[in-house]
Amino acid sequence: MVESAIQGRVDDLVERIAERASDAGRSVAVAESLTGGQLSAALSAAPDSGTWFHGGITAYHPEVKYSLLGAPRGPVVTEPTAVAMAESAVRLLLADVVVAVTGVGGPEPDEGKPAGTVVLAITGGDSPTSVEHLSFSGDPIEVMQKTVEAALEAVLGRLAPTD
Repeated sequence: MVESAIQGRVDDLVERIAERASDAGRSVAVAESLTGGQLSAALSAAPDSGTWFHGGITAYHPEVKYSLLGAPRGPVVTEPTAVAMAESAVRLLLADVVVAVTGVGGPEPDEGKPAGTVVLAITGGDSPTSVEHLSFSGDPIEVMQKTVEAALEAVLGRLAPTD
């Protein structure tokens, strides 16, 4: 029951993103680590996604974050990493709005940060890159699901009409 409620929330967010992106003629892309492609999967399943979803980069291994996405060498569950992921993906995927997520899914801590630690960056649109530091409870799957929801909410907010 809980899983279907989560999926229902994701489906609702994705439909709203699809509508706003289409109406505004804006493109969306993602750079993800912690979510392992789930964010891209959710967006690509949306109505008319081929017209507004430019794709995603799943940079799970730190070396991919460093070499492909320009993250600074060192810990990767950081604000500079999330920002580099988002800003590089704008360029690499030719998108108007990009959300990036990096974090610790768990069940164990990593890089001295507890499981459930997430750093989310959103860039593009008419606003500068912004970052959210999030903390979610639950097992690794729950942390991933909550991260997908938070990322979708960030995209929807960035696509919000400015009038």
